[in-house]
Amino acid sequence: MKPRIIQVVITCWVVFTLGFFGQLPSWGQNKKPDNSAIKPVPKDKKRHEGFVALAKKGGIDLVFLGDSITDGWRGPPGEEIWKKHFQPAHAANFGISGDRTQHVLWRIQNGELEGYHAKAAVLMIGTNNLGNNTVEQIAEGITAIVQEIHKQQPETKVLRLAIFPRSQKAADPVRDKIKDINKIIAKLDDGGKTVRYLDIGDKFLDKSGNISKEIMPDFLHLSKAGYKIWAESIQPAVDELMR
Repeated sequence: MKPRIIQVVITCWVVFTLGFFGQLPSWGQNKKPDNSAIKPVPKDKKRHEGFVALAKKGGIDLVFLGDSITDGWRGPPGEEIWKKHFQPAHAANFGISGDRTQHVLWRIQNGELEGYHAKAAVLMIGTNNLGNNTVEQIAEGITAIVQEIHKQQPETKVLRLAIFPRSQKAADPVRDKIKDINKIIAKLDDGGKTVRYLDIGDKFLDKSGNISKEIMPDFLHLSKAGYKIWAESIQPAVDELMR
């Protein structure tokens, strides 16, 4: 091949290479951000193992899944009310303080739904994701949990509770973020055939939309009065789903 032709070929190759690979960075510009809320992550394995052991014994007709707010049913604020409203329904409390959607997802993928067939599951999760994930990411994490429940227990009906309000003042921006998440997950409701969405958040608020210490002492976790409101507000829906 003559030197002139070789030079032309090399020049064309360089132009093509720069033009082609120069576009590669732009391919990732529209890439969906990595969502940690849907990536199963283990946490508190000892408590998880205790839940798995309980699950294997069977006899669970109603299961509660969630974070510290659900976990509180077994402590002084909620224990007495739990015994009255849910213990007779053969309920199990699989709530762990600090859990996010990814932690609950990991737990139910690793044994907490095995050994029994619940008639209903009460799911309240997402508040601990607020500082790390977007509205859409959190909603996606919650949806993933619902889907996993039905993957393992197709007959179980899910009572998907709206994320409870938090922070004392109604004007706190976190309230708007919670409302936006709830608007998305409300769409999971199919009339109670497999999922029932229920928002009881307003029941924890005063007339101005603020939260009192009598209901949430730290403006996040419930008092005994708060747990009473929760139990009485969901009891009819739980009873209906378990029929």
